[in-house]
Amino acid sequence: MSKSPSYPHLNNHSSESTPATQVATDKPSYVKLAMRNMVRKRGTSLQHFALTITGLLAVLVGLAYLTR
Repeated sequence: MSKSPSYPHLNNHSSESTPATQVATDKPSYVKLAMRNMVRKRGTSLQHFALTITGLLAVLVGLAYLTR
């Protein structure tokens, strides 16, 4: 089995890599990338958030009206 440089956390046989160096070489998580994009595109993210909340409230009010 060959070593894969892009996935160092999958190689448990190496004694030279410690958890501290593994964290530094891992790719950023999707959550971190999403947060970075939200900070960069602040207006778009806020607009989408407002539309999502409005849509969710509309669905909940609609369901409450239909099931009364």
